[in-house]
Amino acid sequence: MRKYLAEFIGTFVLVFGGCGAAIFAGEKIGFAGVALAFGLTLLTMAYAIGPVSGCHINPSVTFGLLLSKRIGGKDAGAYMIAQVLGAIVASAILLTIAKGIAGGYDPATGGFAANGYGDHSPMKYGMSSAFIVEVVLTAFLVFTVLGTTDTKAPAGFAGIPIGLVLTLDHLVGIPITNMSVNPARSIGPALFVGGWAIGQLWLFILAPLIGAAVASALYSIVYSAEPA
Repeated sequence: MRKYLAEFIGTFVLVFGGCGAAIFAGEKIGFAGVALAFGLTLLTMAYAIGPVSGCHINPSVTFGLLLSKRIGGKDAGAYMIAQVLGAIVASAILLTIAKGIAGGYDPATGGFAANGYGDHSPMKYGMSSAFIVEVVLTAFLVFTVLGTTDTKAPAGFAGIPIGLVLTLDHLVGIPITNMSVNPARSIGPALFVGGWAIGQLWLFILAPLIGAAVASALYSIVYSAEPA
């Protein structure tokens, strides 16, 4: 139970910190600031809850670890549920805060840091561009997680490169999709935006899972026990 609670807390903090930065300070800190908020939040949680749950806080990371036989199916399912719940609760609290602004706040028109493509992409990128970038950048993230937590990697430092690669992912991906690479992060805001965000949510679930599968396959080749 402790590890599932840790995943709930970690995902809550990631969504509250990263999406909160986008919602409340995005116009002041820009894409780079939001990217850094996501990366620093993940780095922080890696050391805060990593010893308890491994700090997946992302269904695509959990899926990649499942495919690489680093976690069992029962735990993987429970992790994903905890992650989605953490994202939903964080989004609900963010919306409560956002509505306190003078004149109120409508998540459907304000965007609420939801992921999107086409008219709902920050720079109006289409569906194919969104799908490709989510697959590729999720593969970057999951491969980094798998590699830096492998027994061959130096112990105790995984949180740093993992936080940095999430920052990199956001620097590239925010203009295209607002950057997901994390189905839980996408589900939370989308439920409160409704409409278009729900309609486009499939991409931000499917593409990251495909990216995780690609990363797992590459990891199995690169880290094969057989001599090169």
